[in-house]
Parts: sequence; C-alpha cells; structure tokens
Amino acid sequence: MVSPGMADGSRIPVQGTGPGVSAWQGTARQGDPAAPIELLLVEDDPGDAFLVEELLSDADVRNRLTWVRTMAEARRELARGRFQCVLLDLHLADAQGLDALETLLAGSPDAAVIVLTGLAEAEAGLAAVAAGAQDYIAKGRLESEWLGRAIRYAVQRKQGAIAAAALQAGRLRAEENARLERGLLPSPKLATAEVVAVTRYRPGRAHSLLGGDFYDVVETPDGTVHAVIGDVAGHGPDEAALGVCLRVAWRSFVLAGVRGPRLPALLEELLLAERDDDECFVTLTTLRLRPDRRTVDVLRAGHPAMLLRGPGPDVRLVETAGGMALGLLPGFGDWPEERVELPPGAELVLFTDGLFEGRPGPAGGGSTWTGCSGSPSGARAWTPPTSWTR
Repeated sequence: MVSPGMADGSRIPVQGTGPGVSAWQGTARQGDPAAPIELLLVEDDPGDAFLVEELLSDADVRNRLTWVRTMAEARRELARGRFQCVLLDLHLADAQGLDALETLLAGSPDAAVIVLTGLAEAEAGLAAVAAGAQDYIAKGRLESEWLGRAIRYAVQRKQGAIAAAALQAGRLRAEENARLERGLLPSPKLATAEVVAVTRYRPGRAHSLLGGDFYDVVETPDGTVHAVIGDVAGHGPDEAALGVCLRVAWRSFVLAGVRGPRLPALLEELLLAERDDDECFVTLTTLRLRPDRRTVDVLRAGHPAMLLRGPGPDVRLVETAGGMALGLLPGFGDWPEERVELPPGAELVLFTDGLFEGRPGPAGGGSTWTGCSGSPSGARAWTPPTSWTR
C-alpha cells in the first residue's frame, strides 16, 4: 500500500477507513493559511498513485494526501467534508468517464477537481473541465512543478467561483428583498390635503432582517381615510411575502366596501390559506377617519395601542377594545370597533412592537414611554413609524 507523504518529506502512514485507503497526519490547524492543502487521490492503479505521491513530495505545495481506489471509497471520504482538492482518474472499477466526475461533484461540490487523463485523452480532459472540473493533467506528462502549480490554481479558482456564486446569490436576495419591501411599504393613496401620512420604516435588528411589518393608507370616494398597520410574526422573506399579501388584500377589501369586524375576519381566512406554519399569526390595527375628521373608528387584533397627540403638545396612549391576533384561534375571533374623538389638529401614531420590545428601560427594567411620548420635548424628538396629522 502506498504511504503518501508531506511535501517536506515527513511520512506518517495511517490506516484509513477502508481497503485501499491511506493517509498521513499532520499538525496544522484547519483554516491556517500555512496549513497543508487537503488532497484526495482517487486512483485504482498503485503505480500511478505512487508516482503522484512522489511528485507531490517534491512539489512546492504543502499537502496532506489521502489515497482511495474506488469511487465508493471516495464518497465515504468526501462525506467528512475536509478535502480542498481531488485528483481523479476517469477509469475506475466502479465509475467511468464523466459519470465518475458527476458523482464526485455531487458528493463534494466545494472541492476543486483535477482530472488525471491518459496521453491521448485531451478531449476527455476538456470535456471534464466543461462539466465542472478545474483542470486536467495527462499522467504521462506529470512533473512536480506543474502538479503543484495546478493544485494551487485549481483551489484558488474553486474558491473564487464559490465566492462569486455567493455574491450573485446575495445580489439576487437583495433584489428580491427590495421588491418585497416595496410591497410592504406602499405610497399612501390620499386625495385630500386635510390628512398627511408620515411613515418611517427602520429595521429593528443589527443585520436588517426583512420582516413582515406592513402598513397602508387609502382614501375612499366618500372622503373616509382608511389605514392599517400590521405585523406578521417572524423575520424573513416568507413573513415579508405574507405581509405583502395581507396588505394588498386589505386595500382590495377596503376599496370593495368591506368594513368593521368583517375586514379582519376575511384577512384571517386569507392568512389561514397562505401561511406555511400553523403557528404563524398576525397582529394589526385598522382605522377609519371619517370625512368630518372629528372621529376615528379603531379596530385592533392583538396589536399595540396607539398614541394620540393633541390638543397642544400633550401625548397620551389610547388603548381601545381589541380582539385576538389573526390566526391564533381561527374562527373564534371577535374584533369590536371603537370610536375615538379627535381634538382639532390631532396626530395619531401607529407602530409595531419592534418599537419597544427588547429595549431596556431605566435600571435595566422594561421599556417605558418616557422620553418618546411622555413630554413635549420627547414627542418632538421622536420620529414615529407611522402617523397621521389632520
């Protein structure tokens, strides 16, 4: 059995996991820039395997070599996920040609692959590169310098390809998230100048995970201004997509004349049909600002209360009657609607629970309204996520 060695000449043969498996052990740590490259040689000819081992011992690349004779043994070794480069013979007892390469790539998509061919198999080598290998080398032309250089370049090309694929995937995710955000954060549809909608969306997490918070404002032909703010439990593209679905449905229902408790009931039916997780729920608040601008009808489904500013600089928390969040107990929801009187020049502030959840208050306690709504100066300094001014 061949006892592969390190480029500096030291050899510590270790019996592998199966027949035909041989390796040496080193002391370098995984991820160390000076660590040897982990190599897997898949070759059924002991003479060719010995030749590769001897060439690697003279090459200018530190390596840790494991030799196996069959594709089955290679797959078992690759399952451990530690190899950076594979030297593959295309003529094995249990795998031939490009089928062998495809099997290898499926078992270790992150490892660089160099195909070992015969002198008259240049076309096979080119086909292997087209199929996903990083390089090919004819066995009869192997030299230490060429082999070491081919291994280094193959590893670098593979790492570059992986990085490029990750960047492309990141760009696609960013574009998808941008489309979802546009669906979550629409432009208010207001025909009147009497009502001003001011909105702000600020990610509540350090890495700006896309969540399911949504809002909308729309004015119907009778002059009534309708608004909604909602929060799909969770963070991610699935929750964001569900938030977009519910926002669009809310606007459609409002423009179709749906009012009162029937509105959250229909939204809950839609939620049950669209959600992938039975434990997913949604909180929301809907408002109807009547044409005289003196009263607003409030309907809450498990959502936080709202802030009312006026008369003057005074700000108070208005907690109307409410029902349970949508999707918690399907079919058992009861969402009463309550009317709130508005002083002249009133401002209503709607927000999601990200405004106060996880934010420490004085002496490490829970969050309070002091500093954001408890005083005129605080109210002026705080920019609300969604507010109305009339």
